[in-house]
Formats: sequence, structure tokens, C-alpha cells
Amino acid sequence: MAGVTRRALAGLAVLGALPRRGWAQASTDPIRIGVLNDQSGVFSDSTGEGSVIAARLAAEEFGAATGRRVEIVAADHQNKPDLGSIIAREWFDRDGVHAIADLGNSAVALAVSTLAREKDKVCLVSAGGTTALTGAQCSPNTIQWTYDTYGQSTSLAESLANAGKKRWFFITADYTFGHSLQEEATRALTRLGGVVVGSVRHPINSNDFSSYLLHAQASGAEVVALANGGEDTGRAAKQAREFGLTDTQTIVGLAMLITDANALGLETAQGLLVTETFYWDLNDRTRAFSQRWSDRNRGRKPTMMQAGTYGAVVHYLRAIHALGKADSGAEVVRRMKELPTDDDAFGAGTIRADGRKIHENYVFRVKRPADSRRPWDYYDLVSTVPGDAAFRPMAEGGCPLLGSMTAR
Repeated sequence: MAGVTRRALAGLAVLGALPRRGWAQASTDPIRIGVLNDQSGVFSDSTGEGSVIAARLAAEEFGAATGRRVEIVAADHQNKPDLGSIIAREWFDRDGVHAIADLGNSAVALAVSTLAREKDKVCLVSAGGTTALTGAQCSPNTIQWTYDTYGQSTSLAESLANAGKKRWFFITADYTFGHSLQEEATRALTRLGGVVVGSVRHPINSNDFSSYLLHAQASGAEVVALANGGEDTGRAAKQAREFGLTDTQTIVGLAMLITDANALGLETAQGLLVTETFYWDLNDRTRAFSQRWSDRNRGRKPTMMQAGTYGAVVHYLRAIHALGKADSGAEVVRRMKELPTDDDAFGAGTIRADGRKIHENYVFRVKRPADSRRPWDYYDLVSTVPGDAAFRPMAEGGCPLLGSMTAR
């Protein structure tokens, strides 16, 4: 209880500085937020129930600070865009849901983003990584919070190119997210004078990567890039070590997360390079948030995607508080872009006109077992990429909203 009180007071300190226009007259109906993600498949460890916990933490802290009731509902989209759309439509039309968060799986995220615009609701993408969300398919109702394939790929490409490793081979998941990872990394690599010596594609939720790894091993590549996510990344990394690739080639997980390192174990994962926008042990604030989350999740630590759900929901609720209403999703998102962001997971930041949340990216190296001092102490920081350099320049994205925003 004491912890809740401290968090409520911290929330009041932030919220008290905001205008309360119409707040006293606001509806007493609850604000409803849906967490839509993979709760049973390849991404369930990196998002799943952990993202639901993160959303509930944000809702409870907001409620304690303001007295406003927030309800969190959750569902499993099973990585099927049609199922994700059906659930989202029912939530919007029948269940009074104002916003949908998480949305791991880029195809699902794009489908729900389109529907949120149609229904004037809010889409808070914390786990979908395609840059189309802030590019050709950007929406006035969508925020992309945690990361994207440009940031993940470019940060690692630059770090390795600077170390003289410019010959790459890609093992790529054969769907929107994997394709986008490879495309963004290839652009960065080409710009830096590198070359792609080969690539293969695999279906999502693959178990056997042997043939793909043999192609990579024979390619002469200095870097083998895993352009996939979730359990696919873990399996590919584990089998790469078993096949001896780590003895002669650098393995990078373009979307590898701390849960992948945990599942692999440091003996297997040591030396892998990863890009993340959040790590639980970065500073006092990240440690405080992670402890609150960990207390509800068997002592585990959150992924950047789960932290992103927390940060996005915190800021969404803050914008509603400032407006005094939640009925127009586009209006709430507009207010989210106007307000500076600040939460325990990501610290201070901003949201661009195209919906891209801006914060630092980090390149980490997975520690050797002997260097890990306690549970979940898995990363050494290699480099920090400032937010304004970490994400694709807005002018290069082709977001069709920008012209109309400029005109206003």
C-alpha cells in the first residue's frame, strides 16, 4: 500500500501541472483500454501477459493520482490480422474500448491502426515494428511508441560497420516485420559501404534453422543477422552456436530481447549484439518501474515492448487528463503529440507529427556468464544512439499526414 501511495503522489506531481479543462464534468464511465497481443505463441514471452501487467500498472497509478477509473481488457490475436481486426472491432463497437495497446505483429498492428482511424479511436503500438506505421500508412489516431525496424537495424549496422564488419547475411522471418528489418538494415549497410552477400527467408514459428544456418556459414559473411523475433530469434541463435557459427561470424539479433537471452542462457547467448530502447538496469527510474512490474510477474524483468505498453498507456491517460475527455481518438493523439513525454521506463521524450515516439536507442552485448552479478544482469552497454539519430528522419517516411499538418 505504501508503494501505491508513493506512486500516486508521483503521478499527482506530473498530472498536477496539466490543465484540467472539463475534468470535473467528465463522464464517470471508466476509460477502457484493450491490450491485444500474442498470448499463446511465438511472441507471448516478449509481450503477452507481461504487457497486460504493464498496462494495469499504468492504469492503477493514474487512478490513484486522479480518482478516474481505468479498465484493462486483453485478448490473444494469435498473430492473425483478420482475428485481430475482429476483436478490435468488437471492442470498439460493443465494449466501449477507447484505445488498443501493444499490437505485436506488424500485420495486426497495421490492420488495427486502420480500424482505429475509421472508428476515431486510439492505436498505441508498443510491439509492432514496421516503419509503415509512421510512413505510408501513418494515421492521426496511431502512436508507435517503443521501437521500429529502422532504429533496430540502423543502430546495429552502424556499430558493426564502424568495427569493420560490412559483409552481411540475413536469416529473415517471411512476413511484414522480418522483411522490414532486412530492408532497413540493408539500406543502412549500403550507406556505410557494406554489402549483403546473401539471405534466406523462413516461416514464422520455425523449429529447424539448420539449412538456413548452413547457407549463412558458407556465404563468407562476417555478420549473420537474424531478422526475426520472439522464439524464432532464440531458436536461430541457439542453433547458430551449436553449428559453430559463433566461432567465426558475428551473430546479431535485429529484434532480440532480454527474454531471448534469458531463455537461451548466457552460456549460449554471450557475445550476441542487440539493439533495445529499454533495459531494466539502465538507471534508478528503470529499476523502479521494473521492480513494480517484477513483483507481479514471478521476479522476471520486462522487455522493451512490455515497458513500451506501460509508457504509452501512461502518456495516453495523461493526454486524456489534460483534455478532460476521451471521446475523439484523433483529438487525444493530437494532445499526446503536444505534451512532452515522461515516464519511468523511457524518461523524457517527444512524439513527432508522424506518430513516432522519440527516445534513445542502445546497442548492448550479452554478457559472459562470469560477468553476470545477479538474475537478469545480461547486458553490457556498447553504445547509445540519440533519439534524433536513432529513428528514420520524418521527411524520408512519406507520411501523407504531414502536408495537411503543415497547412494547419
